[in-house]
Amino acid sequence: MSEEIKTDVTMDLKGLACPMPVVKVSQQIKKMKVGEVLVAETTDPGAHADFPAWAKSSGNELMQIVKEEKSAKFYIKKLK
Repeated sequence: MSEEIKTDVTMDLKGLACPMPVVKVSQQIKKMKVGEVLVAETTDPGAHADFPAWAKSSGNELMQIVKEEKSAKFYIKKLK
């Protein structure tokens, strides 16, 4: 079992469709300090492709994805 990741910001994005989860996370992460971790919970199936691509292109780290029954949590660390 993995260790608990300390998060600084939690976003409930359930019910939002592509591209809104990534748009909202992108807006929020700009307000955060380097090293802080955001967790975004979404029901959008496209997020499994969108968040890794966005993290890579934005220079942030997708630390972990936790799949749950009806949603998924994406842990993203601000790197710059």
